Amino acid sequence: MLIAGFPAGAWGTNCYLVAPAAGEECVIIDPGHQAAQGVEDALKKHRLKPVAVILTHGHIDHVASVVPVCGANDVPAWIHPEDRYMLSDPEKAIGRSFGAQLMGELTVGEPSDVKELTDGAQLKLAGLDFSVAHAPGHTKGSVTFQLPESAEVPSVFFSGDLLFAGSIGRTDLPGGSHAEILESLARVCLPLDDSTVVLPGHNEHTTIGRERATNPYLRQVAAGLGADEAPRRGM
Repeated sequence: MLIAGFPAGAWGTNCYLVAPAAGEECVIIDPGHQAAQGVEDALKKHRLKPVAVILTHGHIDHVASVVPVCGANDVPAWIHPEDRYMLSDPEKAIGRSFGAQLMGELTVGEPSDVKELTDGAQLKLAGLDFSVAHAPGHTKGSVTFQLPESAEVPSVFFSGDLLFAGSIGRTDLPGGSHAEILESLARVCLPLDDSTVVLPGHNEHTTIGRERATNPYLRQVAAGLGADEAPRRGM
């Protein structure tokens, strides 16, 4: 399996291109702020043909390049229905004071083909099988994508802004909920094998085993503590 990832834009949001191998079809995950050129470069370098864009959530730092990337490659974008409005109205999703800094440089809107994700869906794209889990807390429509393990590679978990190395996503923006993100961590992350590789929306990759042992939020959830007892600082 080939996974080509790079940080893009003002927030260093990780964009991933996933394919069975070089020279084959691929899926693009979270082409965010200023990611279009990086996507084009990775497609050329690895001789990949996109078949879809899939989105972990609707925040502008993860979706700002969806329209140009989908348009240039004539592919659909997949997003959870509760975050779909963010494609056309990102300022509503991140707050006016934050959004005003970016609105002048962005062309927002939906690509011509938008498909909606559902909890438990199995997406068969580019010869790969992505399991979708609805994981609200960072946003109402946050999801994760998981690829199954094989004889060659462990399972890969694209966590979006649910789980980071040593931390979790922030919950203070519109639609965020600290109680919901803890529930999502318990339901979606805790059952995963320790060997599962976590590719998050920001910063470096990690594993579930490492986070189970060291991440204060995952440790608190594993201990059965609720929102009033768990730490409250996310990224």
